Amino acid sequence: VQLQASGGGLVQAGGSLRLSCAASGLTFGNYAMGWFRQAPGKEREFVAGISWSGGTIYYADSVKGRFTISRDNAKNTMYLQMNSLKPEDTAVYYCAKSTYSSGSYSSKADYDYWGQGTLVTVSS
Repeated sequence: VQLQASGGGLVQAGGSLRLSCAASGLTFGNYAMGWFRQAPGKEREFVAGISWSGGTIYYADSVKGRFTISRDNAKNTMYLQMNSLKPEDTAVYYCAKSTYSSGSYSSKADYDYWGQGTLVTVSS
């Protein structure tokens, strides 16, 4: 299983970025997926999760209303549209594959494969 995150970069506060996570080596449509982030000196934290079909979605309170998670099972790809970015959103963003098709999304323990991360930097 390989997960390749991309789309990070430097953006001003209030701007937008779209992250992608390309998956290979698995039946992508069978599994829930998630986005996590890790800021310097902090623990990796849950950002958003999506069920196998895209029918169930969860967000961390800190990104609710600003970020949108989605997936295209035909393209084996998951996305994270990030709008109204804030300096506190600065972090390395990781995509991850859940061991389940749906259910709990926020626990790192429920994910068994992780991408390499893509850096998002939001300037004030």
